[in-house]
Amino acid sequence: MKYTQLGRTGLKVGRIVLGTMNFGPQTDEADSHAIMDAALDAGINLFDTANVYGWGENKGRTEEIIGNWFAKGGGRRDKVVLATKVYGNMGADGEAWPNHDKLSALNIRRAVDASLKRLQTDHIDLYQFHHIDRSTSFDEIWQAVDVLVQQGKVLYAGSSNFPGYKIAQANETAARRGGTIGLVSEQCLYNLAERRAEMEVVPAAQEYGLGVIPWSPLHGGLLGGVIKKQVEGGRRASGRAADTLADPAGRARIQAYEDLLDKHGIEPGEAALAWLLTRPGVTGPIVGPRTAEQLASALRAVELELGEELLASLDEIFPGPGPSPEAFAW
Repeated sequence: MKYTQLGRTGLKVGRIVLGTMNFGPQTDEADSHAIMDAALDAGINLFDTANVYGWGENKGRTEEIIGNWFAKGGGRRDKVVLATKVYGNMGADGEAWPNHDKLSALNIRRAVDASLKRLQTDHIDLYQFHHIDRSTSFDEIWQAVDVLVQQGKVLYAGSSNFPGYKIAQANETAARRGGTIGLVSEQCLYNLAERRAEMEVVPAAQEYGLGVIPWSPLHGGLLGGVIKKQVEGGRRASGRAADTLADPAGRARIQAYEDLLDKHGIEPGEAALAWLLTRPGVTGPIVGPRTAEQLASALRAVELELGEELLASLDEIFPGPGPSPEAFAW
């Protein structure tokens, strides 16, 4: 495994991040534990989760699965940089009692303690705000985080799904308060097929020293050889992938992508991950394997070198927006 610093921090993390969203809903506990063991054996040390994972009546289940894995011992917790998130409604019935969701100081305090209990640990290495909260000031949010840092319950704070101006606002508030390191990472939707983050989010993250952690690096399976898999009788596309393939122009673009990589003898999913590793500011993409085989494929991407000619061809198929503000101004 290759390692890099998480943004401007002294924290070293692997170039592939293990996403755990499938643990519980799609992957049972035994297989989830096996995947985490394999990830650790391969040198992956940043594990990402969220308090709402498990979904519906099973919210929190993913954190419980991770906590049970930590409880097995063997240095598991000490080797992992543990990241989880706060924001979502944790009510099983889908209706939150007031102050049981979002980013009020009260909910942050409550959510941290609940996550620590499920995760069977005494601290969270990277505590991420899962979404912006338009009703809560960053002064209040940082006051709550400062207390948690002083208590030793949280080490670093990160954001997820933040626009560029909110990243700036959050860290300018932290700087004004003093003594608060501010956001150190941003977890955003970013991949070959969805490059809007390059307009404002990635530049803001770079300006303020945040590591960029892309989620959905294969865009819901769209960049993982979806057309070839359909032809071979594999899983049918759903969600964002199905929407893109339903559009003739979108399908033609994905076909061109798969044909290009077939010519180079490269698996599409591995190329999509390797491309993200070439992008400025990217710490590492989040992969959410359902099986050990999918994890092995993701690991191969770390060693995959994409030549300049191939990178240029990928840009032709999936052109980015260009630099900001030139992309939308003169």
